[in-house]
Amino acid sequence: MSEASGSGRTPIDVLIPAIDKDLETLPFVIDGLRRHVKHPIGSIYIVSPDSPRIKKLCKVKKCKFVHENSVLPLTKKDIRYRSKRWDRSGWLYQQLLKLNGDKICGNRYFLVTDADTVLIRPHRFLENGKQVFFTRNWSHAEYFRIHAKLLGQKATSRPSYVNHYMLYDKIKLSRLKKAISARHKMPWYRAILKNLNTAKQFGFSEFETYGNFVRARYPGTSLLKPARNKEFKKSIRFVPHSEREKWAGKFRSLSFHKRGGYYFKAKKAK
Repeated sequence: MSEASGSGRTPIDVLIPAIDKDLETLPFVIDGLRRHVKHPIGSIYIVSPDSPRIKKLCKVKKCKFVHENSVLPLTKKDIRYRSKRWDRSGWLYQQLLKLNGDKICGNRYFLVTDADTVLIRPHRFLENGKQVFFTRNWSHAEYFRIHAKLLGQKATSRPSYVNHYMLYDKIKLSRLKKAISARHKMPWYRAILKNLNTAKQFGFSEFETYGNFVRARYPGTSLLKPARNKEFKKSIRFVPHSEREKWAGKFRSLSFHKRGGYYFKAKKAK
């Protein structure tokens, strides 16, 4: 019997890229994972810049702190993905960190999740030998364009793999990165940066790339389910536990986004 066929018995690790602005939701994210992920969780890794506050939270929540500069041969400072109005350098850097999570996590399977998304219903990511992807009905054209350039094949999936969390299989992820490196004769992360359309805000999706790679190279090994995520534009402090429990009747997860940091504030005329 394959490891995946053990379904809920298969242990997984969790990786969460985070920065200080995520500290408001991060404790709820960790608690939601431990309550609703129906697999044994080995370790929860918080990948972050050097932050005393995040290190303290890791100690309290029994998570493992990983300095983001130790994950890749490049850092956020090496990425210039911005315009006069917006800066997506950190957004892209987090995606590259996630794609190198196989170098951090010990278990074959690891779950990557955003630091602002709280699970509110039970989740199983491996069922009857198949990997479960939670999908949505929208994406961006650039995600498919760069996928074709990186791998030499069109991304064919509808709906979209772009969600707030995804389970990775380290074996398949390693093969994805090797395929990109072999095609472009350079490290996979350099190939992504080289083929990125920096004039577009949404130039690459690690989830869309991995999901479509698995769909093409490993047909019949995946199970798609609707993500059913609800987004809030207010703090989680204003959505009490009782209200979050009520939303569980309709949704699987809740996201509390703080996206203002992507945009530069316009200077006032003197």
